[in-house]
Amino acid sequence: MPLMLENLDFQNVMVIDIETVPQYSSYDQLPAPMQKLWADKTKRQRNDETPEEFYKCAGILAEFGKIICISAGIFTNSHGLRVKSFASHDEASLLQKFADLLNGMSEKLILVGHNAKEFDFPYICRRMLINRIKLPKQLDISCKKPWEICHMDTMEMWKFGDFKNYTSLSLLAAIFGIPTPKDDIDGSMVADVYWINNELDRICTYCQKDVVTTAQLLKRFKGDELLEDDNITIVSQ
Repeated sequence: MPLMLENLDFQNVMVIDIETVPQYSSYDQLPAPMQKLWADKTKRQRNDETPEEFYKCAGILAEFGKIICISAGIFTNSHGLRVKSFASHDEASLLQKFADLLNGMSEKLILVGHNAKEFDFPYICRRMLINRIKLPKQLDISCKKPWEICHMDTMEMWKFGDFKNYTSLSLLAAIFGIPTPKDDIDGSMVADVYWINNELDRICTYCQKDVVTTAQLLKRFKGDELLEDDNITIVSQ
């Protein structure tokens, strides 16, 4: 059966968000064969920018980026949320730890994110395969029927079938009276904060805020009251 908000059991929900950066600190560090592949891959996206100038956006493509943080929020009940992050310079290590977490949970666990069907879920799967990590059953959607896939996307839910509509998490937070997650940095700043400032902890905090905001948005969509701050627990790594 399709996933329905009305029947959603929050204790079977995991809200996730990822932060990604280019694999290398600059285009010059990119191996020569990959430079050509980068130019070919992005030629329709770059407009008037050169491949070198556009490399700052390499984090959005799983073939040229890497995951530096995954934050996961699990509802302890309908009124509580525990958020744990996996952040590391070693992508394979953090992906394996996240896979181990999923493997220890129900196959029917519902994964939720904002724009996650378009970005987070496939990005995680691609990077796991590149790092030779077996996909957890919750992420392996090959040969599954649409109604067998336990994934929910708050941006897709807000579209109501309107395929042209992109709505940011910040905008939805604002109109639903949820504190903004972008009170320090936003996604466009993550690469510089990582490669120039070397502030992985700061990025991790930002990722956690996105998870909390998405969880709050899900509560609003269901017509529930927001989670109280005292009932949101950030678990140390």
